[in-house]
Amino acid sequence: MAPPCQAKGVGDSFDQWRMKIYAVKFIPAYWYSTFYLSPSVLLPCPLDPMASTTRTSLVFQHDAKLNQLETTVILVRPFGDIEELNRQTFKIGGNEDYVVVTEKTIFHPQGGGQPCDVGSMIGSTGLIFTVTAVRMDAVYDGQVMHLGNFKSEDAASSVKTFNSGENIQQAIDVDKRLLYSRLHTAGHVLGASVRHLVKNEVKDFAELKASHFPGAAACEFQGLIDGKWKDAIQQKVDDSIAAKLLVSVEWWDENEFRRRGLDYMIPDSSLVAPGEKFRVVNIAGLDVYPCGGTHVETTDLCGRTTVRKITRKQGQSKISYSVD
Repeated sequence: MAPPCQAKGVGDSFDQWRMKIYAVKFIPAYWYSTFYLSPSVLLPCPLDPMASTTRTSLVFQHDAKLNQLETTVILVRPFGDIEELNRQTFKIGGNEDYVVVTEKTIFHPQGGGQPCDVGSMIGSTGLIFTVTAVRMDAVYDGQVMHLGNFKSEDAASSVKTFNSGENIQQAIDVDKRLLYSRLHTAGHVLGASVRHLVKNEVKDFAELKASHFPGAAACEFQGLIDGKWKDAIQQKVDDSIAAKLLVSVEWWDENEFRRRGLDYMIPDSSLVAPGEKFRVVNIAGLDVYPCGGTHVETTDLCGRTTVRKITRKQGQSKISYSVD
C-alpha cells in the first residue's frame, strides 16, 4: 500500500482540480496522488500572455537525494498578478511575494499528503529568492509554482527579480526534506501493515487517505478498527522497519501492472501520452503503488516509528503515527 497520496495537506481531503487531471480508475480516494504521472507528459491547457505553458521537470522524482540544482527561470510574477485559483491554492502570500517558475525543480510541491519543500534560489548576480511554499499550478498543467520573496541588501532600493532565461541555483532545506521523506515512507509501512493484518477481519475495510505532516501524520481507513489491533500493528511496523527493506522508484506501463496481478491499480491511460509510464514506489516485499512523493532508500531510515492511537468515527478509523 503506497500510502496516503491525497492531494493537499492537513485539513484538505482532496484538491479537486488536481483530481480531475490525475484521477485513478477503480482506486480508493486514499490513493490519489498529485504527481505520479511521468513528468514529460504534456496535456492541453489554456493560454495566457502572462504565463508559460512549459511543464516543469520534476527532478526530485528521479533523485530525492539531490539538494542543489542549476536550472533556468521560465517566468517571474508578482503574487498579486497570478490567477485567483492559484492564490487560493497557496492560502498564503502577500504584496511582497513573487511566484517563480523554473525549467526544472528539486522542490517537492505540497501534495500526496506530503508538505512542500522550502529553501532558496540564487541568481547569477547573487540575488536571493527565499522559497516559502511550493504548489502545482491549478491553471497551467504541469507547472510548479515557487512562492517567496527576493532579498535585497539595499532595503531602500526597488525590488529586483530574476529575469526569464536566467540561470539560477536551487537549494532545499535538507533536514526538512529528510523528515518528510521518513514520514512518507513510514506512512507507507504503516498503511501496508494495517492492510495485511485487518483487511479480512474488518467489515468494509478500505484505504481512504493520509497525511505525512509532522505532528499530524495519520492513515485513514473505511471500517472500524478496534484498539486491540494496536500492538499487532506496531509489531508489524517494527518488523518492517528493522528488515531494512529496499524502497525503489520505478516507472511502469499498464502491462507491468497486469504482469504483477495489480490490474486494479492501473491509472487512467487516457491521461498520459502514448508510451508514457507511471511512477511507482516499491517497498520490497511489502508495498507497491503509484506515488509521487519523496522517500528514504530503505525502511530502517524511517527511524523509530510509533503507532500513537486508533480513533473511530462514523464507520471510519484513523491511525496516527510519528517518527523519532
